[in-house]
Amino acid sequence: MKSILYVFIAFFCANIIIAQTIYEEFESYKLGERREIKIQLPRNYDENIEKSYPLFIVLDGDYMFEIVAGNVDYYSYWEDMPEAIVVGINQADTRDDDCYYSEQNDLPVESGAKFFEFIGMELLPHLNSTYRTENFRVAVGHGETANFINYFLLKPKPLFQAYITISPSLAPSMNNYISERLKQYKTKLFYYLATASNDIKYIKKDTEALNATITSIDNKNILYNFDSFEDATHYSAPAHAIPKALESIFYVFQPISKKEYKESILTLETSPVEYLQEKYKVISDLFGIEKQILINDFKAIAAAIEKKKAFEYFEDLGKIARKEYPETLLGNYYLARFYEETGEPKKAMRTYKGAYGLEEIGGITIDLMLEKAGEIKADFGY
Repeated sequence: MKSILYVFIAFFCANIIIAQTIYEEFESYKLGERREIKIQLPRNYDENIEKSYPLFIVLDGDYMFEIVAGNVDYYSYWEDMPEAIVVGINQADTRDDDCYYSEQNDLPVESGAKFFEFIGMELLPHLNSTYRTENFRVAVGHGETANFINYFLLKPKPLFQAYITISPSLAPSMNNYISERLKQYKTKLFYYLATASNDIKYIKKDTEALNATITSIDNKNILYNFDSFEDATHYSAPAHAIPKALESIFYVFQPISKKEYKESILTLETSPVEYLQEKYKVISDLFGIEKQILINDFKAIAAAIEKKKAFEYFEDLGKIARKEYPETLLGNYYLARFYEETGEPKKAMRTYKGAYGLEEIGGITIDLMLEKAGEIKADFGY
């Protein structure tokens, strides 16, 4: 059922984003020819002039662009990932030449080396100067191009921070190259790898071997996920893999889930508020995005405080809520809960009442605040 859902999302989204696509003829000095690229800008890109966006570079753009762009638009709409700029490079007639590598060392040569330089030395600088891009970049490839994107990984300063490698047709030495490089990584790197039960036999075998290699690497900087899709083929694998890849790469960006709440927050021996702050610091550090803390996440942390009866943490949560949502009741409510549960009922009552005139938010209403104040007054006779 999930597989059907992924395919539906991919092709439904592909249909709705066609009108938003920009087609551009790029004159390449490195290639000595023009290349067609497709660009999807985020919704309201023109209105949000202060906002910058992560960048996806999609090889095999003639058939992979729509799947990636559609899913990026869908997931960002629901705030499960940041909005992003998606760029596809059409390679229908040039794929073999673009991915050409040496038989001696399995590294790009001749037309392959030119294509490598075209992306790094021409296309990316052009995109960065023309559009509002963040430093977080994702490379996407399938088959031969999935092998090719790994060459950027081998650079001392990689151009991409995330790699979506689907059913890669690996060069003979690529497994060793990747193994040695990932062991050395000192910054965070997202690597997603996928194959399918009905993939091309040698590709499936090599992909599973690469999975075994990466899994054995002890480096906490490598954020790795692998999938093998049952009943999928080499050609249907991208429709299954792209949603899973986005979910894995942008997991920390997503609202706190029931699983995260139960397994990560309720089991904490330290402050859940610090957990919340660290979550959003990671989003800022990894993706370059200053994301406003979601109401859902405030409510999850508050629920954990209530469940664990760790009421002292309401004070810090209230201060953060006042900063994030200053015109709302949120901060006052959490601060009042802090005073109420730590022996200052009169201060709690004043804080509940003092929220009158602020905006209601997340189920916290004026009536609730006045009701809480009234209960304290009745209990203590103020």
